[in-house]
Amino acid sequence: MGVMILAACTEDRLPKPSPIGENERVVLRVAHFWPATAMSQKKVLEPWCATITEQSGGQMTCQFYPAMQLGGTPAQLMDLAQDGIADIVFTLPGYTPGRFPIMEVMELPFMTIDGEYSSRVAWQIYQEFAQEEFAMVKPLAFNVHDRGQILNNRRPITKIEDFKGLKLRAPTRLTNKMVEALGATPVSIPMPALTDATSKGVVDGVVLPWEVIPTLKLQEVARYASEINAPDPVLYSALFTISMNKYKYEALPPKLKKIIDDNTGANFSQQLGRTWDEQITTARQKIEDNGNPINQIASDEVARIQEAAKQVEADWIAEMNAKGYDGQAIVNRAKELIAEAKQAKDAAATTN
Repeated sequence: MGVMILAACTEDRLPKPSPIGENERVVLRVAHFWPATAMSQKKVLEPWCATITEQSGGQMTCQFYPAMQLGGTPAQLMDLAQDGIADIVFTLPGYTPGRFPIMEVMELPFMTIDGEYSSRVAWQIYQEFAQEEFAMVKPLAFNVHDRGQILNNRRPITKIEDFKGLKLRAPTRLTNKMVEALGATPVSIPMPALTDATSKGVVDGVVLPWEVIPTLKLQEVARYASEINAPDPVLYSALFTISMNKYKYEALPPKLKKIIDDNTGANFSQQLGRTWDEQITTARQKIEDNGNPINQIASDEVARIQEAAKQVEADWIAEMNAKGYDGQAIVNRAKELIAEAKQAKDAAATTN
């Protein structure tokens, strides 16, 4: 039924919702691609919805549609929000390459420092540069995940040469380019099919944050875990957004709009990133408990990997310039904001 709904509505979008009465009950349809038990629903969406329900005195609630229950594919989630099939979606803009080019800057190799503080930077980049490319929805948050790491079946990754010949699944266009720059072969596989594909050797491994590995039980089908940890920079991050149908938001009475506004934006983005960071210890322990060896890549080898990945950034700047943007200015601003975020993070650490 969900696929039929999507097919029926993508060409002629659902009519704009009528203004919602001051005391009319509102049920927000919240869609995403994860299972209902995933961290993204249990620790992000459900607590957020509980907050807006409480603050609205029960007038505004959520109905969840996990695992693409409204139809379509993860790459179509932004369309579901734009078309009004879903009221709110949680997805990766990078699932639709070329559609949201500016926000890709957060996915450049070695750009971010963590989930929490880097996610606040992502929101600021959106505000300063990318509002036009998201004009068809109302973004509620942008976040990046915790450190992207490496899991594979062939060998521990201790140096850049170890990437050569590996078939690695990566989540977005720029992470695929990074994988290729490091000497591996990028393979595109939907996340729900990833465990089976790894067990059958379709891919040798993945680049993913640790939080996702136990959720998919990937530690049971791929043996070697390799990580880059602080103070070295983050290998990669993928960008997420929680976005709302803008017409549904505009139809809300002022008091409900204010509740949405009060619980979204920079602070919500930072909270999302922090939630990802908080999963690292537990997820990493589950990988170790399965008997998977975890090695940390030495800083001198991280520097070699970082040098090889610089071409991804140079190519992205050239692509953005060709599209009429100032790619270098966007990169420079992102790095400036990340540097400020690192100072704030370090200052917070010294006071705690």
